[in-house]
Amino acid sequence: MANTSSAKKCVRKMARKTEVNKTRRSAVRTTLRKVEDAITSGDQKLAKEALLSAEPAMMRAVGKGIFHKNTGARTISRLSKRVKALAS
Repeated sequence: MANTSSAKKCVRKMARKTEVNKTRRSAVRTTLRKVEDAITSGDQKLAKEALLSAEPAMMRAVGKGIFHKNTGARTISRLSKRVKALAS
């Protein structure tokens, strides 16, 4: 348990930031899930549109520090590769 007033303030700040980060992480995961669903359904047009909205959302989350930059790049790379494979 926090003893000093500054430590107590840090606990309050962490709680607020955790809530914001949870919301942002959830939103990104939702956009990624839309791409996954489009890929599994085999609809290339829908998958491309979903990927175009998922990529900036993921990179924004990377910029905010929610995901590591390599994780974001790897995720988008793998999804775009799978969307591209739908064409053939």
